[in-house]
Amino acid sequence: MRVHEIMTCNVVTVEPEASIMRAVRLMLQNRISGLPVVDAKGQLIGIVTEGDFLRRGELGTERRRPRWIEFLVGPGRLANEYVQSRGRKVEELMTSELVTIAATAPIAEAVDLMERHRIKRLPVVEGGKLIGIVSRASLLHALATVARAVKPAVPGNDVEIRERILAECAKQPWAPWVNVVVREGVVNLFGTITDERERRAFIVAAENVPGVKAVYDHLAWVEPTSGMIILSDEDELRAQAQ
Repeated sequence: MRVHEIMTCNVVTVEPEASIMRAVRLMLQNRISGLPVVDAKGQLIGIVTEGDFLRRGELGTERRRPRWIEFLVGPGRLANEYVQSRGRKVEELMTSELVTIAATAPIAEAVDLMERHRIKRLPVVEGGKLIGIVSRASLLHALATVARAVKPAVPGNDVEIRERILAECAKQPWAPWVNVVVREGVVNLFGTITDERERRAFIVAAENVPGVKAVYDHLAWVEPTSGMIILSDEDELRAQAQ
């Protein structure tokens, strides 16, 4: 899928000279957490988000530091923080160092950018002008659409189920070899793992195969430092009952 297939086209924007209270009202009225800032020519010049309003003088939340730390921080950063807490216009609070994406880019690229820069939304630009926005909600909608469109796979017999599970695990760099036994759609996993997190991954790999009715975990975790063997919860309960 491409960005243009999931982006929101009717984007709520704000002018750089607008008051911060106008930006706050727009965000509250439209139930959004960020606003692209667009100039009179339609050019994207910044973005303002909920985070920009956290340190405000009106709330008494402006940043305060001991004097000796202020000396280390330096006057430039302190001046910038003063603007953030006391500024009255959007252009005084907005982030101007933008991360943007093209409409033709794959959504995998959008996710990479959002993770790398720890942001919740990506403006979509063309020739410097804003044409849409991709948010985490956009990705959720895309996931829901794909899930509805996918046709259920045909369940296989026990041999096919086993082969599919083994093939899936063979592709994964985290997966050691384990034995898979399938009887009437019920999967039993046997073997050793060196990281407890591998247990859940093996179970998920098995659950995703069509035709699987249940998955029973008999994997034993060998703790690398001590060499202690820790059974699965199911096997531990069974051993205690005997």
